[in-house]
Amino acid sequence: MELVTIGEFARAARLSPKALRLYDELGLLTPAHVDPRSGYRWYAPDQLDRARLVAWLRRLGMPLARIRQVCALGPADAAAEVRAYWAGVEADTAARRDLAAFLVAQLSGRGNTMNLALRYALRTDRGLVRESNQDRGYAGERLLAVADGFGANGEPASSMAIENLAPLDTAIPAGELLNALADAVHRAGAAIGDYLSAHGDGQCSGTTVTALVLSGSRLGLVHVGDARVYLLRDDELFLITHDHTVVRSLIAEGRLTEEEAHSHPQRSMLLRALHGREVEPDLALHDALPGDRYLLCSDGLHTVVPRSDLRDVLREASDPDAATRRFVELANAHGGPDNVVCVVADVVSAD
Repeated sequence: MELVTIGEFARAARLSPKALRLYDELGLLTPAHVDPRSGYRWYAPDQLDRARLVAWLRRLGMPLARIRQVCALGPADAAAEVRAYWAGVEADTAARRDLAAFLVAQLSGRGNTMNLALRYALRTDRGLVRESNQDRGYAGERLLAVADGFGANGEPASSMAIENLAPLDTAIPAGELLNALADAVHRAGAAIGDYLSAHGDGQCSGTTVTALVLSGSRLGLVHVGDARVYLLRDDELFLITHDHTVVRSLIAEGRLTEEEAHSHPQRSMLLRALHGREVEPDLALHDALPGDRYLLCSDGLHTVVPRSDLRDVLREASDPDAATRRFVELANAHGGPDNVVCVVADVVSAD
């Protein structure tokens, strides 16, 4: 096979010789031949496809370490890996878009200055199968939170998560919401890690945690795990959290359908939780409006009660307490296979 010089190959691949030298050093694109005396690189024409793939992935913003992984895969698996990467980029972009909009509004003085309040109810239930209840929740004037413990020490883990969030039930400037939420979750994670280490638990136990904090007319959201936050606005139900589970990542990558996820053997396996290892929570800001109704719940509710029934209860319940009571009844009517914690809150004008 006739080889071409690095300059010719760079022009054909629309890459610079400098980039090709970097990719060689990183093992991404090794030349077909290197002159032992001059060190000059020569490439084979059939290396163009790989060179162009590397260039395209770099244009996507994919890190070089991940590009190396993609290049080592077959076409189908490589496509799935690119799909998964882009799903993560879109999720991160959406969170940054919300934060940018918030900052622009704040800095330009156009922020929504309505003073809102919450009317809320909290309910938890052991269910019909589990011997104990490891779910915990909190509902206050500004803070709504749920935590779903798992493992032998799931109950103290979920309790510690709520205890570390409880101080946020106070007036916090909107610009400080996300930092306050992130700090509280990191403190909870550290406390849980110390507790599990002292009890020789390793990472077999832990908890999810999901919370909303109201400041003026904005809600700060923090989320780790598979509890969910739903918003009922203008009679439409929206899911505003993303499950940190194996099956949800497979759905995002196109490897699994929603229907297949219900019976998947790893449907409850978490990718993120508070269990002693450092974890970064999802953080977001949302504008609240009078008339909004929020539901925070553990997977003991949302995995057994159909979304259409969740929507109907939120639409029809006269108040948050009636809604939480009905949710527990529905979970138990579907077999009550797990603990349930749910918080329902209505957004109202403080005036």
